[in-house]
Amino acid sequence: MKIFELKNKCVLVTGSSKGIGKSVAAQCAYAGAKVIISSRKINACEETANEINSNVGDEVAFPIQANIGDKTQLENLVNEAREKIGKIDVLVCNAATNPFLGSSLDIPEEAFDKIINNNIKSNHLLANLVLPEMIKRKDGVIIIISSISGFKGNEILGTYAMTKAADMALARNLAVEFGKHNIRSNTIAPGLIKTDMAKAIWDNPDTLKTFTETNPMLRIGEPDEIGGIAVMLASDAGRYINGHTIVADGGATIK
Repeated sequence: MKIFELKNKCVLVTGSSKGIGKSVAAQCAYAGAKVIISSRKINACEETANEINSNVGDEVAFPIQANIGDKTQLENLVNEAREKIGKIDVLVCNAATNPFLGSSLDIPEEAFDKIINNNIKSNHLLANLVLPEMIKRKDGVIIIISSISGFKGNEILGTYAMTKAADMALARNLAVEFGKHNIRSNTIAPGLIKTDMAKAIWDNPDTLKTFTETNPMLRIGEPDEIGGIAVMLASDAGRYINGHTIVADGGATIK
């Protein structure tokens, strides 16, 4: 399985103290990479880093606190990541937010701006922060965690869905512009995954039944089912995949 190895690779994952981000970081570490664990709460980052280090048996995970909504903190995140692990071979933009459920008529402007800022602008800023070293090295990978909500309209998640569609476009643009430098940019579009962010859906038996009974696999996904895809895209196994969105939804979007 050497083609999936990430030995000597350094990976920065945002929103990686729990959920999908934690799985991405952990699976990359298990594949041989050094990883940065980042989120708004340093205690959660430290706990996740300690857990990964314990499982690997070596110090390969390093915690850094950062709020993706703050440009200065993003700059500090990248600079500190380089200090701790030397370089950034792979950037995984996982952190996102959705503080509002409901009609687009009712979303407060503050909530709209926060969703746009955190789910699109932060990814753009982070990419720009790591691209110069990737261009110089003629090697790099950018992965954005999108969502199947980016493929269609949504009555209660309209702004969130719009940003997830924009993330797919961002990855395509990065792929077209920087592919010549051997930099690959892709998105992963998960369906319903058992994470804290989606707990309001899967923790409600009636809502969960609505989702699962229409899914060809009759279940929702687990974080590691996304983490494994990230390893593939980050490794040589995915070295000719560029500008695409990989859907992992149990078949939900094919019906």
